[in-house]
Amino acid sequence: MAVRAICAGSVAALGVFCALAGSAHAQEFPDQSQFQKVTLNDRPGEPMSLAVLPDGRVLHSARTGEIRLHDPRTGTNNVVTDMKQSPKGLYQHDEEGVQGMATDPNFDENHWVYVYYAPKLNTPSDVVGTGINEGDAPEDLRNPEDRARLALFNGYNVLSRFKFSKGKLDFTTEQEILRVNTSRGICCHVGGKIDFDNAGNLYLSTGDDTNPFQSSGFTPIDDRENRNPAFDARRTSGNTNDLRGKILRIRVRDDGTYYVPQGNLFRPGQAQTRSEIYVMGLRNPFRYSVNKVNGDIYVGDYSPDSPTANPLRGPEGTGRWMIVRNAVNYGWPFCATPDQPYVDYDFTPDSEQSGEPFNCNRPINDSRNNTGLRQLPQVAWPEVWYSYNTGQDLFPELFQHTDSNGISPMGGPAMVFDSNISSPFRWPKVFAGHPLFYEWSRDYAKVMQLNRPNGPQLADIKHLFGGKVSENPNVILDNPMDMEFGPDNALYVLEYGTGYFAELPAAQLARIDYVRNGQYTPVVRASATPSAGTTAPLTVQFSSAGTSDANGDRLRYAWDFDSNGTVDSTQANPSYTYTTRGVFEATLRVTDQTGRSASWQARVIVGNQAPQVSLTAVSTTPPFNFGDTVHFKVTITDDQPVDCSRVTVAYILGHETHGHPQTSTAGCEGDISVPIDEGHAGASNLSAVFVAQYTDNPGGGETPLQGSAEVRLTPPAPPTNQG
Repeated sequence: MAVRAICAGSVAALGVFCALAGSAHAQEFPDQSQFQKVTLNDRPGEPMSLAVLPDGRVLHSARTGEIRLHDPRTGTNNVVTDMKQSPKGLYQHDEEGVQGMATDPNFDENHWVYVYYAPKLNTPSDVVGTGINEGDAPEDLRNPEDRARLALFNGYNVLSRFKFSKGKLDFTTEQEILRVNTSRGICCHVGGKIDFDNAGNLYLSTGDDTNPFQSSGFTPIDDRENRNPAFDARRTSGNTNDLRGKILRIRVRDDGTYYVPQGNLFRPGQAQTRSEIYVMGLRNPFRYSVNKVNGDIYVGDYSPDSPTANPLRGPEGTGRWMIVRNAVNYGWPFCATPDQPYVDYDFTPDSEQSGEPFNCNRPINDSRNNTGLRQLPQVAWPEVWYSYNTGQDLFPELFQHTDSNGISPMGGPAMVFDSNISSPFRWPKVFAGHPLFYEWSRDYAKVMQLNRPNGPQLADIKHLFGGKVSENPNVILDNPMDMEFGPDNALYVLEYGTGYFAELPAAQLARIDYVRNGQYTPVVRASATPSAGTTAPLTVQFSSAGTSDANGDRLRYAWDFDSNGTVDSTQANPSYTYTTRGVFEATLRVTDQTGRSASWQARVIVGNQAPQVSLTAVSTTPPFNFGDTVHFKVTITDDQPVDCSRVTVAYILGHETHGHPQTSTAGCEGDISVPIDEGHAGASNLSAVFVAQYTDNPGGGETPLQGSAEVRLTPPAPPTNQG
């Protein structure tokens, strides 16, 4: 391929920026047919993050607090820790909960696991039967009672580490490292990724913690005095004295305290700054990865939602991917790129007028909510930027192999090649030092080819796998949530599935292998009949129907009926009698002649049964439109007495394949007001999603079980002109 240079207009003439979209020495990466996706856990809860241990076991967390452990030796996936049971508890309004998880670089010696989560604190929560969403923070502060109540929602997320002992996180060993202030009771953008460089420095990403839904899809900078400050991203991302909307860099000491290494954006002790800040001006750097060879950071930063630009407000929604080598400011909420400033806008009613575009060379933060420096560092260029429909001339590869035009960039890892790794699943050396890029909305993974392994410049973008299902039956991605190369140099992937804030059918933990010499891992399926019974003993017939091997190898079967790590049967289709009550994940592990193995789990419930939940949601003035009040009714069928105080109903703004939680309430019946959402006006695939969840309370030491239901309301399409 010939060198194909793409430069950013007049900026290139000044010699400031030029991004390469081609290379004279283009790498030949294997195509997607040479990979196989192997499911490791098809019930990971509401998946959020993963961490591969040095011995190949995989910790994977759910936002709702459960941390599971996949053991490749047995194929089991057991909940080993529940952060809701920690001494601090877990807060779960909007996007909050367990966000990030990582292992210490010296895990084999110190056994530290890092978790970024929202402790419960005394934050208000919804009370059943009141008709008031007590868990929602007030938006309008003109009422003195609301202004006084706002202080109740001042919370924080905490970065802590725990010893991983006897197969679980030991709460008694918690070392609280860092707190990040948050505005609770209102959406959005938490961030929460944790990673380390090769020098042992810890990095933490944080979102702007700002509500974007009343800014018409442009920059949320509403600093009116009687407004909840959570509508102003200048108080966070644009604030040099705040840890939100940033990537933080610290070095943790043995006792859990930390110091700031040299080279961050602000020096320790500098007035009106936080020295932990390495990168600022980010909206929601949900996923990034640190290159373990040279320390470069590959960052994906989510965009706002306006589908078109407006000269009175600013550019259309723009997602970004960056290579970070030095402390830097990327400009949010003032600029999308150095030549795409937002416009200073007055949100005062009856005024609502535009000022001047922000100066990306010398951005000024004059918000009343700013506690940091007034003049900010110059805005830096990202390596990649793209929108819903524009950017195809610069980065056409991002618009290929997909049916979606969503903007959800994720910064993936760069493989570190180790010639001593002999795993048959290892990826080939050609991937070494070239970071992956994956897209939540577009359901694909790309290779961001650098000008050389671990090099400083983007040279090309190559499609890897995912995207259009019809193009690759081997590797299909469904809202990829987290990625990490393991000690076997295979890629481990956590997928959320399509849906909103629940355990979804397509959610899974998987390993993506490189296929050598045509040797595939078996595909395993298992089922149980019956899969549930209210009393013990319960005799269950298990089946391995659906299990196959592409190479026609002879297969060995190993059943573990109670997931305790012990093989209970080597038959293909055994039966087993459960004599005690409980929830059992019967695990089938299948191994072929080459030693390749995979597993599947069939859940058997004896005793307390999972509740069946149904939900109706109807606009009080049908047909449904945004701005209506929706009446909901939850009906629960359960073998335990139903307690409506344990019912939660959440309203989520559904947009493309992702959602923004807006509010929640408690109880079996009630009303939810759905605001008019200017931020998504005219957006495609827009809907109001209502999710009801109920967790029963069996007592007697039995496991509480959960059921959920979802209803989606879509406004009618606008009339079309027939003339």
